[in-house]
Amino acid sequence: MEMKNIEKAMDIYARLVTGEEIERGGNNSQLYDDYYGNAEVYEILGVLLKKLNLHIYEYKDSLFLSPGEGNRIFGYTNEELRRAIGVRLNKELYLCYFLIYEILLQFYSDSGTYQFKEYIKSEDVLSEVDKALSVFTKDIIIYDMEEDKEESFKSVALFWDELPVSTGENQEDIKASRASKISFIKLVFNFLVGENLFVEVDKRYYPTGRFSAIVEHYFEEYRGEIFDALSREKEESQEEK
Repeated sequence: MEMKNIEKAMDIYARLVTGEEIERGGNNSQLYDDYYGNAEVYEILGVLLKKLNLHIYEYKDSLFLSPGEGNRIFGYTNEELRRAIGVRLNKELYLCYFLIYEILLQFYSDSGTYQFKEYIKSEDVLSEVDKALSVFTKDIIIYDMEEDKEESFKSVALFWDELPVSTGENQEDIKASRASKISFIKLVFNFLVGENLFVEVDKRYYPTGRFSAIVEHYFEEYRGEIFDALSREKEESQEEK
């Protein structure tokens, strides 16, 4: 194993972990070529990332790094994520998880289905979440949230149902907060923009290459676990009626 190849692998890792882009034809094109053209560099980096529970993804000739499931160093704990998004309670965080999932579904429904959209808006997410969660609140007259798990989809649906659509502000004045459905969506989008997963332009949210890389590989690796869980709860909810 040559020292220069170890250094190249470490250089690729160091740049990716600090958010720097490595792409074919870009400023770091030599590192891109080293990764794919040098078997030893590829192997060294692969071993390093596996030990650190990190994944490297490619999208349109660019490399991206993402923490693996349960990564305590490079990922978020629930408490850290609550602070990062700007929520306080677990039920608020679980709602944010669901909003992120519905945003994801605006572009992908499975690993083989890409829905071409240049951008999405908060109103698109609002409409889809209303439809997705309505199955859990429809025809429910009396329901005690304490009888169900706090993180269940039914609890998330009931919490969402209690929120007003907005607090009366116009589209230009919407602030990220926990006061309404539309402001919750704004909270989530602010977080996604901060993670370099979306870019906001005139109230429109455009997915980045990093978003596309991570989402495509999510479906390949996890086979839509959230979707499966949601489907199970839908079936259970319908059986209860």
